[in-house]
Amino acid sequence: MTATIDGEIAIIGCGLVGRAWAMVFARAGRRVRLYDADAAIADAARGRIAEGLADLQRYGLVDDVATVLDRIRTEHDLGAALKGAAYAQESVFERVDVKRQIFAAIDRVVGPETLIGSSSSGIPASAFTAEIACRDRCLVAHPVNPPHVIPVVELVPAPWTAPATVAAVRGLMEAVGQAPVELTREIEGFLINRLQAVLLMEAWRLAEEGYATVADIDRTIADGLGLRWSFMGPFETIDLNAPGGVADYARRLGPLYQRIAASCTEHRVWDETLIAKVEEQRRRQLPAGELPQRSAWRDRRLMALALHKREETKKDKESDDAD
Repeated sequence: MTATIDGEIAIIGCGLVGRAWAMVFARAGRRVRLYDADAAIADAARGRIAEGLADLQRYGLVDDVATVLDRIRTEHDLGAALKGAAYAQESVFERVDVKRQIFAAIDRVVGPETLIGSSSSGIPASAFTAEIACRDRCLVAHPVNPPHVIPVVELVPAPWTAPATVAAVRGLMEAVGQAPVELTREIEGFLINRLQAVLLMEAWRLAEEGYATVADIDRTIADGLGLRWSFMGPFETIDLNAPGGVADYARRLGPLYQRIAASCTEHRVWDETLIAKVEEQRRRQLPAGELPQRSAWRDRRLMALALHKREETKKDKESDDAD
């Protein structure tokens, strides 16, 4: 198999994530074909994408909306969307039976060179590609929402995914400005949700036991740990937090973390009483009717952060080159 990563991109599923993927590829200069089993959703997608591109332009993340949008077209036939495509990104509903159905349909019409990634956030590719002929060209390529602003993409191969597939998709993601992270094999939750799960479980536990309000738990991350995590990960964080680096940190604070872990061995269910408690506190902070506006606010803040990180990375590179 020869991976052709310079050709056109097919987007299968034109919901929120599929539209964001279209922006990722089109702003990087790739021609994109949109397909959705619901023709009305497919027909509306370019208009929604135009709105998203306009937001990106306001934050300096896209130069010209019309030029980017001109690279995107809609197809009403799956075969036409996939014909000659170098890569296809599937972003349909997160359900095993739905994914099996779409991958079987893809398998019937896809050419021999197209690589196929799934935006699956938790279902491994082995659950929906086992019975198809092109399975060695399939893998999970899971983004963080919204992927046109947050660049990380988890690449998770099934047992039968060819190493060349992973390498080619990684190269493609890097070429279009994303930040791929590669798993060696499947594990439930992949990297992102496993790391997030630990923090969420403890956040719910602290709220349930009344150690702090939901607002103050959120503030601990938003105005504390999250500031560091916006540009460095947990290992680099602790490597810089002790005079002797990560080994020094582990020896100094390892016993504390071991005691904390030992006190959290009980895996509690988020029961209806606890859910109601957290929901009540959140709705006092943000009425349900204001959720869409707050989501848009989140995206704008992320765009501003993305621009800042891009500018600072450029400065760092210029400084390194000068040295």
